[in-house]
Amino acid sequence: MDRDQARKMKEQLAAFARELAEKHGVVARPRSLGGRSASEAADVVRAPTLALGLVPQAEGGFGIAVRYRLGVPRARSIVRKVSAEVGPDVDIRRTGRIRPVSELGPRPPAPTSQADGDTDRRRPLRPGISIGHVGVTAGTLGAFVTRASPGGDSELFALSNYHVLAGSPEARPGDTVLQPGPADGGLAPGDRIGELAQVVNLDAHEPAYTDAAIARLDRVPIDFEYPVGRVVKTARALGGEIVGKVGRTTAVTRGRVTAIELDDVIVGYEDLGALSFDDQIEIESLDDGPFSRGGDSGALVYREDGVAIGLLFAGSESGGHSGKGLTYANPIDQVLDILEVELAGEPTHPFG
Repeated sequence: MDRDQARKMKEQLAAFARELAEKHGVVARPRSLGGRSASEAADVVRAPTLALGLVPQAEGGFGIAVRYRLGVPRARSIVRKVSAEVGPDVDIRRTGRIRPVSELGPRPPAPTSQADGDTDRRRPLRPGISIGHVGVTAGTLGAFVTRASPGGDSELFALSNYHVLAGSPEARPGDTVLQPGPADGGLAPGDRIGELAQVVNLDAHEPAYTDAAIARLDRVPIDFEYPVGRVVKTARALGGEIVGKVGRTTAVTRGRVTAIELDDVIVGYEDLGALSFDDQIEIESLDDGPFSRGGDSGALVYREDGVAIGLLFAGSESGGHSGKGLTYANPIDQVLDILEVELAGEPTHPFG
């Protein structure tokens, strides 16, 4: 199938899957659960809903990605019926539950000896180091971004996830952001690097597209370099790309984009309940370990040529080349557009 044909089939299959779920008496759209109790939200995480997207094929076309979380009989039944509608162009994976990767760990106290990445206090600041809201554990500083101010000058911000730079609905602009994050020993005021400036609100009533936030930086030195050089260009993920990231916990890892335009990716948040994300990117590791682990939330995902494609935010319990979980990222262009910022730095460099 070409991309347009695959997108059309995905829409048809989504409606079919919802009908099958309703026949089983389960909630088919967790995003409608705003205001429910925590226990009710947890029940939704256990419901056999599917995530559907596009998967690249060797001949250049696209098949349908079918992702299901739990291997309960109802879920397997829905998967079989949906897959039968697709035929040979289907790619089925069981993911287990999906959570923000800061919620997979670290937990206080967070032994830095268990992290391969950079958990120390770093000046100048650089991508991939530990960062966090003063009331959060720790995540990853993904990128530096700029926005023109009313006076014409550009303001500089650190980009990461909502659940790294804010962490809860109680967080407010002006809250202190630390480097390293609190779980790695960061304390106010000595480790302050800036303040929370903006978050992308997550609403259980609506589909979510990004888990993102920015912190306005104090006057601190900056190093813009990634393992691939400086990253300032962005692109839409097409599927099949070899990608990398540098994160607080697993440092530099390599992966492959295994699905794009994934809708109904159910992510279970501790404070917000179950949220459904649309248009997401799925990545599997090319190494023996996972592409990401707890604490890598907020890392920038980039192609081999140093072009950014995503902002890492969630991970699954199982699946992928290593069997240790899949990683999910928001399309970076969507993140930057919503926040009205752009990547800061100089021209990119290839892997080398």
